[in-house]
Amino acid sequence: MKNGLSKSLLSALAASCANWSGAWDWGAYPEQDAEMADIQLAHNAAKALEEDFDKPFFMSVGFFRPHVPLLVPPKWFELYDADKIVLPKNPKSDLDDLPKNFLSINNYAVAPTHAEVVGSGKQRSLTHAYLASVSFVDHCVGIVLDALKSSSYAENTLVVLWSDHGFHLGEKQHWAKRTLWEESTRVPLLIAGPEIKPGKPCREPASLIDLYPTLVELCNLPKASHLEGVSLVPQLIDSTNPRKQPAITSSYFGNHSIRTRDWRLIVYEDGANELYDHRNDPDEFRNLADDPAHKATLDELVKWLPKKASTEFKPKSERSRLRRK
Repeated sequence: MKNGLSKSLLSALAASCANWSGAWDWGAYPEQDAEMADIQLAHNAAKALEEDFDKPFFMSVGFFRPHVPLLVPPKWFELYDADKIVLPKNPKSDLDDLPKNFLSINNYAVAPTHAEVVGSGKQRSLTHAYLASVSFVDHCVGIVLDALKSSSYAENTLVVLWSDHGFHLGEKQHWAKRTLWEESTRVPLLIAGPEIKPGKPCREPASLIDLYPTLVELCNLPKASHLEGVSLVPQLIDSTNPRKQPAITSSYFGNHSIRTRDWRLIVYEDGANELYDHRNDPDEFRNLADDPAHKATLDELVKWLPKKASTEFKPKSERSRLRRK
């Protein structure tokens, strides 16, 4: 198979690395796009847009890639020269100024450690597979958008494109998700449609819980006062419109991130903090939480922390399972 591996070889490769799950297979497989469920879904969505709807409709199309296993046909790998892929900056001292936090008990996860990836010499290969997977899913999105453009709904349909979470490819010596850093919490978010003029990217924070109130306002539907999210319509009108409320992300029992336009504060359950100035440190290399010069900023961001965390919903406490390790 050109520029790829057979499925059996992929499984053997993943199994050969300590603590790697079969979910982390990657490579040029299968041979044709038509064998991929995402392509089949894209064509089904495109076909649905050919129908005649006599009422307003909502269509949700959820693609699986670029989720692991990172398997897509060979032609998507051929878009990239593996030797020219730029790997992230990753100074060895990056984690020296971090508190002991929930990452120390993250050994239950199926993702490999950064040391395992680098030690096996697979960082470039894994990154190549991720890029190929992104290009593949871009194509799937294009199939749906081309169908919309050709349909009778092209001029009166709102389109929202987003992802559920980000993904580390070695940044901060981490892989996959399960962190409160930028690479894990930041997602693509694009909104287009009638009366939404293309403009410059918006630097104001946004949260996925903002999508519902945004669509409610854009569709002129009754507002729901109990929602925590806020409408993004002011930023859709003018991307420079400021926003008061930060984006708040919570993860693993009392750990929270507060993201404003310029700052990220992470507060862990044990009270440890990380603070990053995204104007000067977009890679989050320098933790400023203990810098007296930034105490006022930290104190202001702390005000946005959730006052009461929701209880765990699993019958068997995940917290207890992790703490037994």
